Amino acid sequence: MTHAELSVAGAGAHAPATEGERPTPTIDPEGERPTPTIDPEGERATPTIDADVTAEVTAVFERYERALREADVETLTALFWDDPRCVRYGVADRQYGAREIEAWRRANPGVPPGRTLRGTVVVATSASSAVVSTLFGYPDSPDEGRQTQTWVRFPGGWRIVAAHVSEVRR
Repeated sequence: MTHAELSVAGAGAHAPATEGERPTPTIDPEGERPTPTIDPEGERATPTIDADVTAEVTAVFERYERALREADVETLTALFWDDPRCVRYGVADRQYGAREIEAWRRANPGVPPGRTLRGTVVVATSASSAVVSTLFGYPDSPDEGRQTQTWVRFPGGWRIVAAHVSEVRR
């Protein structure tokens, strides 16, 4: 990857290592923790991520889920990134930007009673980003719901920058 390509790709991109060289993790802008890198053979990243990050994201995800069950539109809106680049793909809908997400949520404030989660996985990729994936279901529904959220830590706290929700027949 050339310097120009690296600049276009963004700060999170890493140039491939040369033959026989192992990539070195870069330090995030705050200088707190290494960000993940992938080695030339495509091996798994091996960053050291503090368990506190996973715990923080788990807590804010649980706050989101509680707000969803309680139709707490103010909290749901506050937990999405207030930016036109924020994206939410729903089961039969899609929103681009915080204003569209808020408008959709006001028209569709909560979820049906009895929502259950299973298989929730929280992957902290750095001190300031994580992905939460979970399966969900409702009583007497043959569908399996799938939900993925990308969370980023901003000065004001953790926010969802992208979300995807889908359902498939089991």
